Amino acid sequence: MRSRKALYNTVASLALQIVTIICGFIIPRLIIGSFGSSINGLVYSIRQFLGYITLLEFGVGGVVRAALYKPLANDNLSSVSAIVKATENLFKVIAFIFIGYSLAVAGLFPFLVGRDFAWLFTFILVLIIGTGTFVQYYFGITYQILLQADQKGYVTSLLQILATVINTGLVVMLVKWGAGIHIVMLGSAIIFIARPVILNIYVNGKYRLIKKCAADNLAIKQRWDGLGHHLAFFLHTHTAVVVLTLFAGVKEVSVYSVYYMVVSAIEKIMTTFSAGLEAGFGNMLAKNETAALNSNFRLYEFISFTLTTILFTSVGLLVLPFISIYISGITDADYYRPAFAYILTLGEAIYCIRLPYHVVTLAAGHFKQTRNGAFIEALINIILSVLLVNLYGLVGVAIAALCAILFRTIQYAIYLSRHVLQRSIWQFVNRCAVNILAIILIIFCAKLMPVMIIDTFAEWCIYACEITFITTAVTLLINTMCYAQDFRNLNMVVKRLLKSKTNNAI
Repeated sequence: MRSRKALYNTVASLALQIVTIICGFIIPRLIIGSFGSSINGLVYSIRQFLGYITLLEFGVGGVVRAALYKPLANDNLSSVSAIVKATENLFKVIAFIFIGYSLAVAGLFPFLVGRDFAWLFTFILVLIIGTGTFVQYYFGITYQILLQADQKGYVTSLLQILATVINTGLVVMLVKWGAGIHIVMLGSAIIFIARPVILNIYVNGKYRLIKKCAADNLAIKQRWDGLGHHLAFFLHTHTAVVVLTLFAGVKEVSVYSVYYMVVSAIEKIMTTFSAGLEAGFGNMLAKNETAALNSNFRLYEFISFTLTTILFTSVGLLVLPFISIYISGITDADYYRPAFAYILTLGEAIYCIRLPYHVVTLAAGHFKQTRNGAFIEALINIILSVLLVNLYGLVGVAIAALCAILFRTIQYAIYLSRHVLQRSIWQFVNRCAVNILAIILIIFCAKLMPVMIIDTFAEWCIYACEITFITTAVTLLINTMCYAQDFRNLNMVVKRLLKSKTNNAI
């Protein structure tokens, strides 16, 4: 049952990421082409600044999931209801604080972006973009966490797919009809407001939660420890934009957003496995199934390293030709930044390599034990970004993120090996060495390919297929040679899942 639920979650999450990637490429290019790089950078920057309100969560999402695993496994409805009640109370407070925060950002943000935009123009845009966030906190986040903990994350994924597709269609129509950026963002906000409302109705009908119960605030007592983890994740996605807004301007933010759109798309594909598997690992830990935990983690680790190598090596070789075509005809900013592209890609690849270690550590509820590493990662990112942005611009913030991510990845691998899995850290080092060898061979093979002039997306797609074939073939060859047993275990799991599905159909 755990495997089947993990499969459902992974497939739904993967479908969501594919839809998000496709729609994510459409909307920014539309905004850049219709309103300019400055508007695109402004909208992206506003979203990042408004996102700082999520720091008030104290990382409670992971803490609540960890607290829910055991009562859900034991069908303890009263305990689940009490934990949900405490979580709802917290997020309602955050929602109302967000109103004041949004007004403050709306009033001050125009001064951060200089004289490029009128004060009222920016003020209204901030309030419109912030509307969807308020509704999400007030209605949706608690139930989303509950579904994730109960291995039903596929429900939220399917709702998000529907909202994303409708939103993209609406944005395209509004832009084609000549609507201004405020109307476009307002239409988008209305679409995403509907999602948490539907989620609220679904959960209340499915779980029959006890409404009149005492809130179990002790269940989220680790939220202060979870703050470090949440802070590190938050700064991973927000520091660069804030630093660039303050020191480089919104056009540089637009350039950053285009490149980050590409690498984050691949990162989201990798995190689909985390979304589908964390609850399963939490269930194993709750039941003290040590053997199952170790065998499943080793398989997850094998998949994660293999996919990360395939996907991010392909991105490193394909991103510059793609960007050149994507921003063709746009001359209001310089989008060709090779050094930035490579460093950003490397940083996100290392971030994805650490996902298995992050997932199991949080599933085990070890927030306090690992919080200091999270705080150090955040400090490295902030300090280096501020120091390097004036020297190297975009490249500087990418270097800062890379250093911070590298530190935390090593820290996670060491901690999990010693304190949860009780295995040698050299298993992690060995996997890194094997996949670095694969990357070197892939680059060597790519250099031997005939030079190809790429001027259209059709030509890029042909080139992408060739590169992806090489990265896949070389990575699978090297990893199956070095980890033959892991590959056999993966085949057994796939066959078991397919057989189970066939039997259910019969």
